[in-house]
Amino acid sequence: MKNGSRVTRTGWAFAAPGLSVLAIVMGLPVLYAMVISVSSMTFVRPSLQPFAGLSNFAAIAGEEIFWHSLFLTLRYSVVTVIGEFIIGLGIALMLQRTLRLRPFYFAILTLPMAMSPVAVALIWRMLLQPNLGIVNHLLVQVGLPPVDWLGSSSLALSTLAGIDIWQQTSFVVLLMAAGLASLPKDPYEAAQVDGANALQQFWYITLPMLRPISAIAIVIQLINEFRTYDLVYVLTKGGPGTSTELLSFFAYRRAFQGLAVNEGNAAALVLMLIILGITVVFFAMLERQRG
Repeated sequence: MKNGSRVTRTGWAFAAPGLSVLAIVMGLPVLYAMVISVSSMTFVRPSLQPFAGLSNFAAIAGEEIFWHSLFLTLRYSVVTVIGEFIIGLGIALMLQRTLRLRPFYFAILTLPMAMSPVAVALIWRMLLQPNLGIVNHLLVQVGLPPVDWLGSSSLALSTLAGIDIWQQTSFVVLLMAAGLASLPKDPYEAAQVDGANALQQFWYITLPMLRPISAIAIVIQLINEFRTYDLVYVLTKGGPGTSTELLSFFAYRRAFQGLAVNEGNAAALVLMLIILGITVVFFAMLERQRG
């Protein structure tokens, strides 16, 4: 027991400097945001007093646009994460069977991930420009009418999701490829002896053994998608109308355009709590399955 407690104290001593920096860099801004969210602070009246309690949360919860933004965020996140995971896993499986030029393929796949979301948004804004964009030019060349990808309320959100999937799938590919490379060979050899085909090996061996890395990939991507802001700001500004106003952009618009920084922080904290809740649920499910 003494040795165990000594090891524990040593571990905490080594971790203390990093944890202290993390607490300062991340904890203080979150704490300040929480203080602002229960205050009366606006850009017109920059004072924390009087104490507002939960009235800021009640104010945004009483608006239809808040629930609209929340629903859009949930739908957008689910669609993009599912798309990224399925495509990423499929590409990783194909690369696993590729022996020649595999490093070259991985280098190409990491290019979108290495680009900043703002750069990606600017590139795709030029490609999807209704009159001069190359995408509509190619459609016209094959006899199809041009499409207003970002100006149509029925297409704008799907277009954003497609661009997001294009950029973020490479991260899932890298995670899943690393997971596939770490899988033991013995279960596959035993399955081949028993006569299992490739689909049965994938369903009953590969997927179950990839469950931990899959959960990590899904959680990380869900966090990224819930925080999506750059693409919306550069490409649509939440429009047309409010068809692409995700919750992160709603918080920005309420704080900086509506000058209600207290309500903007309240919306941002709601987003943070949703992300924390999803993370806890996912890892609790993973631990239960492992147990």
